Amino acid sequence: MTDATPIDLGSRLEPMVDDFLIERMTGARLRLHHPQPREVGLVLDRPWEGSGSGYVTVMHEGGLYRMWYKGNSLDVRDGRLLPVTDSVCYAESDDGVTWRRPSLGIVEHEGSADNNIIWRGQGDHGFCPFRDGNPACPPEQRYKAVGQGRFEDAAALWALTSPDGIHWELLGDRPILRGTPFDSQNLVFWDGVRGEYRTYIRDFRGGEPGVGLRDIRTATSSDFLSWSEPQWLRYPGAPDEQLYTNQVQPYYRAPHIFVGLPARYVERGWSPSMEALPDQENRRKVAEAHVRFGTAISDTLLMTSRDGITFRRWDEAFLPPGPQRPGTWIYGHQYVSLGLVEVASSLPGAPDELCFWAGENVWLAPVALRRYALRIDGFASAHAPLSGGEMLTRPLSYAGGRLILNFATSAAGAIRVEIQHADGRPIEGFALSDCDEVFGDEIERPVTWRGGESDVSSLAGRPIRLRFVMSDADLFSLRFI
Repeated sequence: MTDATPIDLGSRLEPMVDDFLIERMTGARLRLHHPQPREVGLVLDRPWEGSGSGYVTVMHEGGLYRMWYKGNSLDVRDGRLLPVTDSVCYAESDDGVTWRRPSLGIVEHEGSADNNIIWRGQGDHGFCPFRDGNPACPPEQRYKAVGQGRFEDAAALWALTSPDGIHWELLGDRPILRGTPFDSQNLVFWDGVRGEYRTYIRDFRGGEPGVGLRDIRTATSSDFLSWSEPQWLRYPGAPDEQLYTNQVQPYYRAPHIFVGLPARYVERGWSPSMEALPDQENRRKVAEAHVRFGTAISDTLLMTSRDGITFRRWDEAFLPPGPQRPGTWIYGHQYVSLGLVEVASSLPGAPDELCFWAGENVWLAPVALRRYALRIDGFASAHAPLSGGEMLTRPLSYAGGRLILNFATSAAGAIRVEIQHADGRPIEGFALSDCDEVFGDEIERPVTWRGGESDVSSLAGRPIRLRFVMSDADLFSLRFI
């Protein structure tokens, strides 16, 4: 695409997570939004779980919410971190709010298989499953997963397959990737837009573990077994920061866009502020094994990409640690789950919420998984204050008959839309003065002109621009349908 070539939107959704569509903004800006805490859905208090549980993956399939997570317990004794054994565990929910652990009878723990453990062995640390959308995938391998090798083979990423997400076996007798300590939640997915598998892995840029910067690399594969040489991600304009997990996925409503929720890891050292944080006795205890265990803290960022390599990363926290309380503001707090799912709002009549889960009480016991929610497409918005602002798009074309907005205004706020020729001249019948004010708060609202006319099919396929004039309003996404 050249500067003179219109962006072809077709009928795809475009969330306002970057400036891809934007020619200029006047009095308006892109604004980051933040998920809101909801209930604790699962307390990881079984004997095979504990203070090191986490690395959660969630899917919503056939009316059932499904969760996979690591069960283990971190314990420091006599100034050293004791070795741990991971258990890959499974839970289910009918509503995404109340979770249960089915007794599966697959793996014994202390002489009994009455538990929800589904795997122990190669690949159990950081075990991260996905449902393979490749049309050529055989049914017996419909679910795949990757995980770090056992301690003697930590610089290896193993692959597993399953027909149902519960019964797993190793895929082959060798790892699919080598070269870095994969002690994180590394992931793979099928990219249906580009027709390839893609992995995102944690590595250390510019040095060995403990010296280099924790960062993310990506690679692709046509068959899930042979992979390209991993490339470092690029974040133009963003500062160097330690990124632990990455949680990159195609956004399910706009799969041409990758959304990542990386955990930001920050070592702050001892200071009066560090000593004012919760759980001081435990901080001092775990710091005996390594000072960073007690003085590192973490939160979650937002980043998005249209090519899988170059990401627009927001510097401010997307999910900050929040109010100080026991089990928070500690290393591993606010590492979020992989997978964004819709859960019914607790407000009657309100639209579903976009949800994920994050861990509290890490290094303590038991870990609690709290649900967080934001509006659908609600990562970021084009925002204007009450005093007003404008956004003008680059030239674009579309397929469809109506312009649909995901938006929110105040009682006094509003949005109006002008459709222009590519050269900026208003199109007759779709000028700003023709547009009916849009106000309210909806996930899908058609824009109308001339007292209720929403049909814009006569302009489909032609190069146009959209001019948004807003006051006290947020535009979260748009699409033509």
